[in-house]
Amino acid sequence: MLALLTAGAAVALTGCAVAEGDPIDSGSAGGVPRPPAPPLLPPPPGGPKTPIPAGTITALPGPGSSMALTVDDGASPEVVGAYIRFAKDTGARFTFFVTAYYDSWAIHRDALRPLVESGQIQLGNHTWDHPDLTKLSASAVAGQLERAKTYLRQNFGVDGTPYFRPPFGRHNATVDRVAADLGYTVPTMWYGSLSDSGVITEEYLIECARQYFRPQTIVIGHANAPAVTHCYGQLVDIIKERNLSMVTLDDVLLPPR
Repeated sequence: MLALLTAGAAVALTGCAVAEGDPIDSGSAGGVPRPPAPPLLPPPPGGPKTPIPAGTITALPGPGSSMALTVDDGASPEVVGAYIRFAKDTGARFTFFVTAYYDSWAIHRDALRPLVESGQIQLGNHTWDHPDLTKLSASAVAGQLERAKTYLRQNFGVDGTPYFRPPFGRHNATVDRVAADLGYTVPTMWYGSLSDSGVITEEYLIECARQYFRPQTIVIGHANAPAVTHCYGQLVDIIKERNLSMVTLDDVLLPPR
């Protein structure tokens, strides 16, 4: 995992392990408890949300300096846990597209649910077990989305509507119609990717981040492989250098009714 070490306003991310729930900094100066450091990342921008119609989105519409980092799958409990800790330690905001079959979401339910309830982390539907929906019958597509929808509602009190991400980015008119009938009217694609659905090097992940972390982008990452857990400090640096605000989709979009 990672730990955040604070010294005044200077903060560095390391790969040191910390237990879930441990405080970031329990140090003191002269016997006086040190006040908590401000979040590394700013809150989302204020102002009205942008209305969007039903249909596929690949970026955040309109002008601005927001970036939505969306995290798919959840094959690795360690990576899901690291993302949760990253959010707690920095104020980072994410939209997780949950593949509900993976044990990671049950393992980290108690840590994740408060972040979902506060709005810092948003959950979307990424099906039950990640099939290519375009190869399934309409009833099977409905079953994939319904099963994941029920899981999200029972475990986190939300169902992810209206946003769903079709596995592999593959969808067609039938998939979109079935999804819309279940309330998922916005297939959510992306502008750029961290390319980490499988094992990659940390250097390549940072190269991808530098290419795609830009204003009004939707970027896809994955909670599957460990490289990202060693790069949080560099990701924060890129976001701050470019004056970006990390947002969930709900922070900035007003979905169709």
